[in-house]
Amino acid sequence: MNTTSVLVMPGTVPAPRGGILHDLHARHHGVREVLARVDDAARELDLPAVSPRLVEGGEVAPERGPDLQYVEIFAVSIATQRALVETGVDPVAVVGQSVGELWALAAAGYISIEDTVRLAVARSRALTRQGWQGRMIAVGVDGRRAEHLAGLFGHPDLVLACENAPHQSVLSGPTALTADIERVAAAAGWPTNRLDVPHPTHSPALARSARELRAGAPRVPYGGGRMRVCSPWLGRDVVDDDPVELMAGALTARVRILDTIRELHAAGADVFVECGERAVVAKMIQASVPGVRCAVPLAERDAPAVPARPTTGTPPSNGTRPGAPVVVRSEPTVSAPTPAADPPAAVRTPAPAAEVTPATCPEPGGPAAAPSSGTRDYDAVLAQLRDLYGGYLGYPPDLLGEDDSLEADLGVESLKQVALLGQVADLFDLPDLRSNASLLGFGSLRRIADAVVAGGAVGEAA
Repeated sequence: MNTTSVLVMPGTVPAPRGGILHDLHARHHGVREVLARVDDAARELDLPAVSPRLVEGGEVAPERGPDLQYVEIFAVSIATQRALVETGVDPVAVVGQSVGELWALAAAGYISIEDTVRLAVARSRALTRQGWQGRMIAVGVDGRRAEHLAGLFGHPDLVLACENAPHQSVLSGPTALTADIERVAAAAGWPTNRLDVPHPTHSPALARSARELRAGAPRVPYGGGRMRVCSPWLGRDVVDDDPVELMAGALTARVRILDTIRELHAAGADVFVECGERAVVAKMIQASVPGVRCAVPLAERDAPAVPARPTTGTPPSNGTRPGAPVVVRSEPTVSAPTPAADPPAAVRTPAPAAEVTPATCPEPGGPAAAPSSGTRDYDAVLAQLRDLYGGYLGYPPDLLGEDDSLEADLGVESLKQVALLGQVADLFDLPDLRSNASLLGFGSLRRIADAVVAGGAVGEAA
């Protein structure tokens, strides 16, 4: 069966796990080549090589800065793309989320691997020098309601930054407003989540960094791309645009990946492949286009195959034939999410500041009463946990994978994990769950469900 695939490059995500590229590095000549080029470019900028940790394993050094995090994210994305190409995947387009637009230019061949590293580090250093005290907050509502929420505060730097999905938007604004934003959203029944990113972006507050990039970022050779590059912030394909201007403009612009994905799907794209280690953008896509097929090659080792588009020409250097199946994870299809209600009159203006606990979150509605101990069914427990955590995160429950890490994959901060685990303990009348440290250190819905079925006990191993 032929497919029309689109590659998706994630933006700022958590630092990749050590050893994540070990298998790809062993199997694909193209992966070894691009990683060597990334390492050389990093060294030129006084950064350590990234491939030793990504290939052989190792912990994230506590003294590492954002420059290295961006280079590692790019290395994982471009290595995955090269492996897919060697395996026979022939995408019709590539799209990036936020800084992922820079990775998309490299994947399409518009700019070199080395120049991508140089531009990513120039961007990171400009943002670090400005040192804007901002924060990005995900809100579990559509863009119109999120923009209305931002407008209540009347602050010029608080804006709707990203329209990710029908039920997920991101605000970017001053850190000082965070608690008030969360309080007003909670009063409206809208879940929120503070995003852990090194540089909050997509706000007018970053005009200084944008000016610095335009004036001082290296000018790089550009052109000769092999496929379409779709820009969610421009709202069109990239053509002869200056990559420095693209990067600088995106710092203060809104990202509308929801519109871009829907337009690509309407044009015939039926498979979206995320070139990262976790299903981050893939979940947004499935919430935006119910029934669409998504794949995340690095997410699972024992995943089903999704067929590649037939290609022509000489076989890849790793010996696989063009058109061979690509081992990927197929994400579950979901139904369209239920739109959130408009905010009540009581929250038309922000409430005065008051002390709030970071661990608090709005109480999600809907979980049924827990079955009595001894009769709990794993699937029923998992469904209730998905309702509980989905209500907090603003995701349709079916998008929450059993093995997704609550912290690394879903962005649930440790204090909020404690609060949610307390709600699970109350829901199932298992008070011992509150003190189960292993569920917090290695938290996933599967482990929590297993603990509930077992009556609160779970092993310490991850």
